[in-house]
Formats: sequence, structure tokens, C-alpha cells
Amino acid sequence: MAELISREGNKVQFRVAVPTAEVNRAFEQVWAGLARDVRVPGFRPGKAPRKVLENRVGKGYVENEVRDRLLQSHYPQAARELGLNLVDAQIDPGTLASGQGFDFTVNGETYPEVTLGDWRSIRLTAASPEITDEVLDRTLADLQERNATFQTAERPIEASDQVTIEELGEEGGTYPVYLDVAEPHVRDALIGKSVGDEVEITVPAHQHGDHEHPEHTVRVRVQGVQTKQLQPLDDDFARSLNFEGLERLRTDLRAELERRARQEGDAARREEFVGGLVEGMQVEIPRALIDRRREAMLEEIQDDLGRQGVKWAEYETFMQEQGKLDEFMGDLAKNAEARVRRDLALEQLAEDLKVQVTQAEFDASLAALAQSNGMPVQQLRGQLGPNGLNGYLVSLTREKGLQQALTGLASAQAQTATTANEGARAGEATAQQAGDEQGAEQTEAGQEGAQAEASATSGTDTDADQEGVQAESAGQTTEGSASGDVPQIGAQEMVTERADDVQGGEQEDTAPTAVTTASEEQTPVAQGDTQAIGGEQVGEPQTGEQTQEQRTE
Repeated sequence: MAELISREGNKVQFRVAVPTAEVNRAFEQVWAGLARDVRVPGFRPGKAPRKVLENRVGKGYVENEVRDRLLQSHYPQAARELGLNLVDAQIDPGTLASGQGFDFTVNGETYPEVTLGDWRSIRLTAASPEITDEVLDRTLADLQERNATFQTAERPIEASDQVTIEELGEEGGTYPVYLDVAEPHVRDALIGKSVGDEVEITVPAHQHGDHEHPEHTVRVRVQGVQTKQLQPLDDDFARSLNFEGLERLRTDLRAELERRARQEGDAARREEFVGGLVEGMQVEIPRALIDRRREAMLEEIQDDLGRQGVKWAEYETFMQEQGKLDEFMGDLAKNAEARVRRDLALEQLAEDLKVQVTQAEFDASLAALAQSNGMPVQQLRGQLGPNGLNGYLVSLTREKGLQQALTGLASAQAQTATTANEGARAGEATAQQAGDEQGAEQTEAGQEGAQAEASATSGTDTDADQEGVQAESAGQTTEGSASGDVPQIGAQEMVTERADDVQGGEQEDTAPTAVTTASEEQTPVAQGDTQAIGGEQVGEPQTGEQTQEQRTE
């Protein structure tokens, strides 16, 4: 049971009381776990007295375990009951003993007041990329490239060959170079050379990672030349990829490309909405909130470097020597503020929509997260701690609110489109009806005019009648007769405009990221390890002008 003690601005204090029954149940669970897991010589599993178990694990171990369990369970639950989204909190636990209730006090900070704009007027225009036949064909061609083989060629080097070279010098080595994706200065230096030739490759000045490399020359010797062999795109090729035939390969590949295209479209609309949401938000963000996020991001970077065997102090010194430390820290602060603004907007959206994550939803999501990390739920709870669990709850609430808003917007836009289409069809029907009525009126007017002309003509002299008859007999038409100007509708030419298929570079714009064919991950059979010439990667196989965005995993 949670009780709010005070709230001043974004600072809050509340007390949480845990009933005696729950305290006793937590004690029993901890003792049961110890009896199951701790082996004591002379006692069968589960039969050792609690005093003996306590001596094995250390005095105070049970109380600490029970306290952590109660805090992990009741702190986020109390925050939900009081409707608090806490930025950070300090927990002051009370005395804990079996057979007694347990209480703790929380002093925390809530997020600042946020006002969102009219996000329901945001129009989502991002569409899923279209998977055309050309995209499918290029993906199949990529599969051919990635499953290509190489055969030794007894001839000079050509543009699509794989060339094995030995870099001469103290730091030399032997490695393959794929000329169809090599840098121009490498390709130009090697084409036309033969096995045994020594070649000087001039590497232009360039930047690789954080290092600046001046122009320099590398001397290499050609060790071998191999020509690329592509398998025919047929049923045998499909079966080599564990498909029953080429048609099944095409069908399954198109389905996968379309699935990824839908995912990309969903992600694009998601970012489009979040961008509009943040842009229309009004908020004064405390500097401390941004600083706290910046410190958290910096800790993540330090941990990543540590896993790579790089100490942060060494990296910081290197950045300082390169004159890039200030820029790095400035970018970090900008990214921290952008993340804070995004989170605040999404949390306010969830609050406006009155979104709540149930205990069952929270537990299920936490269990899935624990499973994906290969650990028990209780272990994950211990690693996250009370603040981490509350942060996880907040992230789930943000995500649920975002999905609810996107679903609502999509439904509203679909309804608007349906209404517009119905209105357009109704307008066309009205125009058609008006045209029919106008045609009927014109026909009636023409008939009346003909009758009037006939009446007028009957009053003329006999000579005029005879001349008219003679002229008519000769196949002529009397000019000036109103009844002779009958409007005629010529046959209209039917013109069907067909949208051209996207070709060349335009396909790259429409192809989904990580969907269409790519070059950077084409890995022909027997390509070997990739190496670098003069600090540049030249062995990673690619396909000409194709880009990273044109790939299928």
C-alpha cells in the first residue's frame, strides 16, 4: 500500500507499507531456495536446519535477499498506484524482520510538465517500399554472386577477377583482392598484370576510422589469379539453397522482401509520427535530467570500449590528442537531449491516452526479456534493481501508448480516404447525370428547331422548293440551314498511360533498406579472409554501384 507524503514541483516523497503476510511469504521463499540449492555435509537436500544454512551463507544474507525481493516487487507497484513516472529515486528501507510488516520511504523526482500539440492532425505519408520484379531479380543476382566459385586462370588479370597478392615489406601478408569491388587505385594498378609480377600501388591520402593516413606507396607481388564462376539461375541453383525449385525460391524470396518492406514502412511511419510529436511539444527540461542521461550514455560507451579491451582513459586521451574530444562530448550532449525530449513526448502521450501496463503484461514482458538473455526472471530483477524495473515499466508504457496512437491515426486516415473516395464517386455520378440531362435538353431543342424550319420553308415560292429539291438530288447540302448543323461526336482515342518501372538509381530510392540486393555482404565461396592495403579495406566483396541499402540478409 502506497501513501503520498509530499509533492513539491517535480520532487515527491511517498511511503510504502508491505503487509506481514507478504513479508513472511518472502522469507519462506528465500529459505526454500537455500534448502534446495545449498549442500550441507551430513544432511540430505532440504533437511538442513535453518541455523546451519545461515552459517553456510553468512549472517544477514537471508534478510538482504528478502529486502531486495520486496523492494523489487513493491517499489514499481507503488509508483504505478500513485501514477508517478520517476526520473530517479532514493529508497530508505525500514527495519525488516520475520513476522512483522515492512515499510520503506522513497524520495524521487518526476518528469517535468509536458504539453503536446495537436498530434491527431499529424499526417503519416511514409509508405512501404514496393518490391518490384526488378528488386527480386537483383536479389536473386546477389544470391548468385554470394554463391559464386572461383577457378584458377592462366592469363593476365581482368576486372572481375579475384587476385591473391603478397604485400612486400616488414608488415606484409598474403590476402585476396576482389577487383569488382576494389578501390579504383587498386584495380587500375592490378588489371593486366600476371602471376609473379611486382606492382606498386599508390594509396591516396584518406581517413580510416579516427586515423589520418597520408598518401603512400605499397609494393605487392601477384600470387594467383582466379576467375568468378556464377551458377545458372535454375532449379539446381535453388535446390543448392535448400529450395525445391526456382519458382519456390522466387516466391519465398518475394514474401520475405515484402515482409521486410512492411517493417520498414512501419518504422518510417513510427519515426514520422514521433518527429511530429516532439516538434509540437512544449516543455522546459531540467538541465539535471539531460546531464543524467548524458552520463548514462557515457557509461554505456565506456562499457562497450571495455568489452573491446579499450580503457576509457586511453580513448579519452587519444580523442584529446586528435582535437576531437570537445566535439565528441558536444555530440553526446545533443544526443542526450534528443533522447530526453523523445521520451518525455512519448510518456506524455501515454498519459494523455490513459495507457496503463497491467501487472500481467509487465511480468510477461520481463519474463520474455529474461529468456532472451538466458537468465531466470529473479536474476534479471536483481540486476535491474528497483530503479531499473521502474524504468522498464516506463518504457513499456511509452511503447504501448505509441502503438495505440499509431493505430488510431492509421484508422482515421483510412476512414478519411474512404470518405474522400465515396465523395469522388458521388461527384462523378452527379456530373454524369447532369450531362445526360443536358444532352436530352439539346436533343429536344434540335427537334423543335427542325420543326420550325420545316414550317418556314413551306411558305417559300415554288421555284425555291424546286431548286432545293434539285440541289438535294445532286447530293448537295443547302448552306445556312439551321437544321443542317447537327453536332457530331468524333471517336475519342483511348490513351492508357503506364507508369514506367523504376530503373537504375531510382530503384535504390524505392528499395527498402536491408531488403534489396546488396554488395557489401556478398561473400563468394572460397574468398578467404579480407585484408587491407595501406589501411584501406579492399577484400570485402561488393557489386559495382549497389549500395548497403540494397541488400538481403
